[in-house]
Amino acid sequence: MTTTLPQPPAEAVAKDAHWATTLERLRNRQRPTATLTICDDRDAKNALLTAQYEQRNARRLTEDDPSPDAKKAIRAADAAVTKAQAAVDAASIVLTFRALERAALDALKKAHPPTEEQAEDGYEFNADTLGPDLVAASNLDGMTEDQAREFLETWSDAEANALFSTAWNIQMESRLDMGKG
Repeated sequence: MTTTLPQPPAEAVAKDAHWATTLERLRNRQRPTATLTICDDRDAKNALLTAQYEQRNARRLTEDDPSPDAKKAIRAADAAVTKAQAAVDAASIVLTFRALERAALDALKKAHPPTEEQAEDGYEFNADTLGPDLVAASNLDGMTEDQAREFLETWSDAEANALFSTAWNIQMESRLDMGKG
């Protein structure tokens, strides 16, 4: 759903070309995106953690010993981290989510009203039923509502929460800076 924004008076735009440029940039903004990375390869993750630990140690030791050997150790540690990161990347599944337009998110929330108990607790919608719709609607990889429901119902609690949270949190992300008051 696309909303047509009112146009500023042509006279005002003609007086302030800066506003015309700013307005164009505002209209061309992309909605925020977020990723959820899933890596089931514990060995690859542990190898990366070990390589990062050794990299930190090599850098710390170089502060006390700036010799060529110490610098060589840093280069070796950097290469080990790069290699370990590549292994984690190859073993990982990355899901990408994009914020919905506000009207689409509002429609989803209205389609999932809170239970009586949830309403009494101040909830605006039923997160349990909203989850699959929100995950599917905001996922850019083609995940369907049925697939989202399957994952939310069968993954561990922590992983299902991470899936829902990634889809939800990108809806709430703000890239605004309110200034220094």
